[in-house]
Amino acid sequence: MPADSTNLVPSDVTMDWITRLIGIDTTSRDSNLPLIELVAEELRAHGVEPVFVPNSDGTKANLLATIPAADGSTTGGIVLSGHTDVVPVDGQPWSSEPFRPEVRDGRLYGRGTCDMKSFVGAIVAKLPQFTGASLSEPVHLAFSYDEEIGCVGAPSLVDEMVRRELRPRACVVGEPTSMRVIRGHKSITLLRVAFHGVAAHSSLTPQGVNAIEYAAQLVRFVRAFAERQRVEGPFDEYYEVPFTTATVNQIAGGIAVNTVPAECSLSFEFRAVGGVDVDETIELFRAEVRRIEALMREENPEARIEVSVGAKAPGLDTSLDAEVMELASRWGGEVSPGKVTYGTEAGLFHQAGIPTVVCGPGDIAQAHSPDEFVELEQIARCEAFLDSLIDQLRS
Repeated sequence: MPADSTNLVPSDVTMDWITRLIGIDTTSRDSNLPLIELVAEELRAHGVEPVFVPNSDGTKANLLATIPAADGSTTGGIVLSGHTDVVPVDGQPWSSEPFRPEVRDGRLYGRGTCDMKSFVGAIVAKLPQFTGASLSEPVHLAFSYDEEIGCVGAPSLVDEMVRRELRPRACVVGEPTSMRVIRGHKSITLLRVAFHGVAAHSSLTPQGVNAIEYAAQLVRFVRAFAERQRVEGPFDEYYEVPFTTATVNQIAGGIAVNTVPAECSLSFEFRAVGGVDVDETIELFRAEVRRIEALMREENPEARIEVSVGAKAPGLDTSLDAEVMELASRWGGEVSPGKVTYGTEAGLFHQAGIPTVVCGPGDIAQAHSPDEFVELEQIARCEAFLDSLIDQLRS
C-alpha cells in the first residue's frame, strides 16, 4: 500500500531543502553549478559520490548519483530525475521576491517552486532514508541543466547512464503533474531560419531581394502544414489537442520603411504526435526552404537561407500496461490515461530504452508564471510517494 499521505503538511527538512534550492538563482542563462555543488556535498555526506556531466565550457553540469542496492549492485533500479534550471522572472509582476520563497495560504511561492525544485528538494531531503535503507535495487538520481531552453543538458546525462550500463527498469521525471502519473507527451522540434537577401532603396526594388517577402512564403507553408495535420491527422485521442501542431512564433527583419530588407529571421516549432516521423518532417521543411532559396537566387545569386535546429526533444509514449505505470501507482501516484501538451525530458529516457513516466508535485498552470507556487499539500504527497518507494525497495 502507498505510504500514509493523510498528513498533508510537508516536513521541515523537505521545506528547508526546497527553500535552499529556490534561493539559488539557476535561470538558464546563468550557471547551475552552485546548486549542483550543494547537492553533491549532501550526497557525499551520506556516502554517495556523484558524477558531474558538464557542458562544453564547464559552466554548467548535470549530476548523476547512484545509491547502490544492499548487495552493492548498481545495475537496474529506479531513476528519479529533475531539471535544475528555471525560467527568467524579468518583467513579471511578482508579489514577493522570486528567489526568497514565501509561504502564504497553504502555498509556497517562488521561482521554481512548481517547476521543479520542490521535487528535487524532496529527493535531497530523503537522502538519509534512501542511504539508510537496505535497498533491494539501486536508486539513481539524475539532475539536469538547461531543460527550459530545449532539453539541452539531459542528452549527455542519459548518454552517461547508457555508457555506465546502469540499465534502470523504470524512471520517474518529476515535472508538475499534480502527482498524476502521466505516460505521454508530444515531441518538440524548434527550427530557426535566416533569410539573407539583398538590400536596395525601395524605389529600386528590382535591384534588391526582399528577405521578408520570401520569409512570408515559409510562414504560409508552416501554416498550411499545420492545417493539414489538423484535418488529416494522424490523431491521438489522449491529447487535449489530438494532432501535430506547428506555429511560427518569432520573426524579425528590415531596417527602414524605405529599404528593401536584406535580412529576416524566424523561428517556428512543431509538436508531433507519435504517428509522425520527426526527421521526415524536418526534411519536409528543409525542402521548402531549398525551393524558396532557389527563387531568391534567381533574383540575385548572393541570396541564401540558413536553417538550424534549435531544439529537438523526443516525445514520450509509455503503454498503459507498462510496469512503470503500475509501480508509480503503487507508490501513490494517480494513474491517468491522458497525455499532456507540454514537453519534458522523459522522452529522452524513453528513447534510451528506460520505461518512463512523468509524476511530480504542483500544477503545470503555475509554471513560468509570476507568483509561481506549489500547494504544500502537493509537496506532502510527493514526500509520501518517495517514502512508499523507499519502503517497497527495502530488501
